[in-house]
Amino acid sequence: MAAPVRGILLAAGASRRFGANKLLHTIDGMPIACRAGASLAAALPGALAVTRSGSPLAPMLADLGLTVVACPRADDGMGASLACAVAAAGDAAGWVVALADMPFILPASHARVARALAAGADLVAAAHRGVRGHPVGIGARFRDALLALEGDAGARHIVREHAALLRLVECDDPGVLRDIDTPADLR
Repeated sequence: MAAPVRGILLAAGASRRFGANKLLHTIDGMPIACRAGASLAAALPGALAVTRSGSPLAPMLADLGLTVVACPRADDGMGASLACAVAAAGDAAGWVVALADMPFILPASHARVARALAAGADLVAAAHRGVRGHPVGIGARFRDALLALEGDAGARHIVREHAALLRLVECDDPGVLRDIDTPADLR
C-alpha cells in the first residue's frame, strides 16, 4: 500500500502583526485556526496540526480530528514548525501544507492539491483565477529538505529553487488567496 498524502496545519505562529492570538479570534463563533483545521481535516482525514507547547488551540484542534503535535521550537519560526510536523507525520507521499490563518479555504481546494500530489506532482499550489495561493503541496522527494528547515520562511525557498516543478491547480475558491494578518483583514 502506498504512503498517503498527509495534511499539515501550521498553527504555531505568534501573531505578532495581529496584536493578540489571531488564531483564537472567532469568525461565526469558531476560532480562525479551527475553521482552517476543520477544512483541512474534511479533505484529509488524519491531518496533523502543529501548535506551540501548551496552546489553548490543541484540544480544540484535536476535537476536530486533527493529530496535534506541539513544536518545542515554535519560536524559531514557521520552518521549525513545518520540520516538526513532517517528522511527526512519518512516511508520506507528500504533504498539503495549510496555514491556520487562512480560514476561508474550502475542503475541495485542499483535496485538489492532495490529488495532484498523489498523481505524482512534486510541488503544487492552489490558485484562483491564475493567482497562486495556498495550500501548497510538497512531494516526498523534499522530505530531507523539509526536515532541515529553520527560520520563518517555511518552505518558500524550496518552492523558489524548484519553481519549474510547481504545478498550479485552479480552484473556484477565493479563500485560497485570503489570509488574516491584521484585524483589518477580517473586514
